Amino acid sequence: MARLRAAGCVFAEDEARLIAETARTPAEAEAMIARRVAGEPLEHVLGWAAFAGLRVAVGPGVFVPRHRSELLVGLARERVRPGAVVVDLGCGTGALGLAVVHGIDGVELHAADVDPDAVAYARRNVEPAGHVHQGDLYDALPQVLRGRVDVLLASPPYVPTAAIALMPPEARDHEPRTALDGGGDGLDLVRRIAAGAPDWLRAGTGVLLIELSTGQAAAAAGAVSDAGLTSAQHHDDEAAVVTGT
Repeated sequence: MARLRAAGCVFAEDEARLIAETARTPAEAEAMIARRVAGEPLEHVLGWAAFAGLRVAVGPGVFVPRHRSELLVGLARERVRPGAVVVDLGCGTGALGLAVVHGIDGVELHAADVDPDAVAYARRNVEPAGHVHQGDLYDALPQVLRGRVDVLLASPPYVPTAAIALMPPEARDHEPRTALDGGGDGLDLVRRIAAGAPDWLRAGTGVLLIELSTGQAAAAAGAVSDAGLTSAQHHDDEAAVVTGT
């Protein structure tokens, strides 16, 4: 704990406890402490992340699910019923989609990401509860899903390119650029997702949910409206979600 505190870990006591609980041997605990002191994200060191009441597998080179995404998960769960088709687009480790369908019977879950490392972890987390696909946004999805998606959720990269240098080193240096960089204003992927959504949503009842920062919500809502959907904004203290129906 003292070593973690000296390295600047704000929650050193909690982190020391988690490492002690996760390590199988003293030697493994020592190696994990050394990695954490060197600046690796705690979740990469542990090999798992706690998210929305679940424990999901993560590791070096993949995006760690953030608690701020629980707003997106909660809004999506309100719209999921048994028999629904749910798509987690740009799924990373699959944590969001898995949390959305957890405990709801008969849901058909599909998760997709372009990053092969993320897809490998998503398969560990999601299968056999759902299906995982690799590819660029909608190109990854089976064509049979067109017009059948009830809930389409996405937490795409939305950090403006110039702002990545200002991010904490844990994210900037250890998570993939493709999971962070949203382009000049952070909305490149948001616009692509919104534009393609009408072809995949179930007519009349399907809903699109996109997570992003509060300051980007108005522009994202505009992109959703431009795609021909009715947009709405939802906010909490950490994030915003724009919906389209």
